[in-house]
Amino acid sequence: MFSVTLKKIKENFSLELITNDEDRLEDILITSTDVNRPGLQLVGYLEYFGTDRIQMIGKVETSYLAGLTSMERYSRLDEFFRCGFPCMVVARGLEVFPEMLEVSKKYGIPILRTNDVTSRILSALISYLNVELAPRVTKHGVLVEVYGEGILILGESGVGKSETALELVKRGHRLVADDVVEIRKVSDKTLFGTAPDIIRHFIEIRGVGILDVKNLYGVGSVKVTENINLVIQLEFWNEKKNYDRLGLVDEYTDILGINVPSLTIPVRPGRNLAIIVEVAAMNNRQKNMGYNAARALNDRVLGEISKSSDE
Repeated sequence: MFSVTLKKIKENFSLELITNDEDRLEDILITSTDVNRPGLQLVGYLEYFGTDRIQMIGKVETSYLAGLTSMERYSRLDEFFRCGFPCMVVARGLEVFPEMLEVSKKYGIPILRTNDVTSRILSALISYLNVELAPRVTKHGVLVEVYGEGILILGESGVGKSETALELVKRGHRLVADDVVEIRKVSDKTLFGTAPDIIRHFIEIRGVGILDVKNLYGVGSVKVTENINLVIQLEFWNEKKNYDRLGLVDEYTDILGINVPSLTIPVRPGRNLAIIVEVAAMNNRQKNMGYNAARALNDRVLGEISKSSDE
C-alpha cells in the first residue's frame, strides 16, 4: 500500500491550515484515493463509514450545520469527529464553526480550507490521489514519446535502447525516462510512466557518458510523464528464430494487469531502429483508429484468391 503525506497535499493544493497542526502534517498519511462528503454522517448515520478518507464539506453541509443550534451542532460534529479520519477540508473559503474547531482540537484532526468550489477541488484531489497512490512497478528500459504515443523500449543491457532514444530525440521526439522507468496504474486501462527524480532528463551513452538531454536539446525534447501505449522489445538477432513478418497476430505485454500492445524487434548492424520505432508508433496509432494494414493486405489477397477460384 502506498501513501502520501497530508503536508504534501497541503502544499500541492495551496490549502490553508486552520488548526495549529503544522508539525503533525508530515506524520499523517493518506492511503485512500476516495474523498468523502459527509452528508449522512452529519445527520448521525455512521455505518459503513470509511475512516481512512479525507473528509470535505461545502456549501450544502455548511448550510445544514448552520441551521442547527450550537448544542446540536457540537453534538453532531463530536459524534462525527470521534470516528477518526485524516483531516477535514472546507471548500469555498467558508467560515469554520467554533464547534468544529473545538472538536478538531479534542480529537487531533486538522482542518484545512480552500477557496476553490467543492466539486472542482474534489475532482482534482481524487485525480491527484489516483496518481500518487497508484500500484506501480519499475522496469529497466527507456520511455519516449513518439508522435504522441508513449513507447516503452525494453531489452538486454547493451542492445541499444539509449542510443535509439537519443536518435529519436534528435528527430524531434521527447525523452521521458532512461534506464529506470517507474510505471503507475492510474486506472483499469491507463499506465503512466515517469523517471525517478534523481535521474530525470539524463541519458547514458556507452563511450560518451552521462548526457543532460534537456540542456543539450532544449525543454521541448523532454517530458515528465507519458501514457504507455506500446511496448517494443529489442533483442539481438537470432538466426534460428522466426520473426513475425506480417503482423496479423497481435502480441501483448502484461504490466500491472493491463495488456499493452507489444512488438519484438531484432537488432543487427544496418537496421535504423529510430525509424522502425517511429513507424511502429504511427502504425499503432493507425490500429487504434481502426485500420490494420496487415489485415487489409490479407483481405485483398484472399479476395484475389476467391476471384481466381470463381473463374
